[in-house]
Amino acid sequence: MAEETKKAEQAETPETEKETVAKETQAQEQTVEETPAKAEEKKEKKKSNKKDEKIEELNDRLLRNMAEFENFRNRSEKEKAAKFDMGAKNVVEKVLPIVDNFERGLAAVPEEEQDNAFVKGMEAVYKQFTTVLEEIGVTVGKEFDPNLHNAVMHDEDETKEANIISEEFQKGYMYKDSVVRHSMVKVVN
Repeated sequence: MAEETKKAEQAETPETEKETVAKETQAQEQTVEETPAKAEEKKEKKKSNKKDEKIEELNDRLLRNMAEFENFRNRSEKEKAAKFDMGAKNVVEKVLPIVDNFERGLAAVPEEEQDNAFVKGMEAVYKQFTTVLEEIGVTVGKEFDPNLHNAVMHDEDETKEANIISEEFQKGYMYKDSVVRHSMVKVVN
């Protein structure tokens, strides 16, 4: 029996070895067949991941550039408006002495010559001048405000309240929200 068992084992062993070798060969063939397909899939995934990353990066750069351009445009518009306002304010400063001279000239005209054609023409030009200044945003200050007025004299008057302008020597003007010229006034204490 021992011999029969040995023969049976030997008979089984080659078959088992043959089966094992066949299975290994078959597994290797499948691995070889699957490996190129999987390798291609992996390459495609890597390529698509790289493409997606590149697309994401380019989209991000584009959005940042668009935002930067929008900020640049807004900043440029603000600077342009500020330069325009500064230029307009400078022009108004240069025109105000002319307005003052018109006022002095009209105040110096005697009562009997008020109906003179020349005086009427000067009044019309003065009114046109002041109207244009008002249209572009130049206003005349009225109530006493230390930010707008320059108090050059003080007066004592018990009939008036304190810090009231009793006399204006030179008109003050504002262009929009900024002071062009401070008003020179006499203030009651």
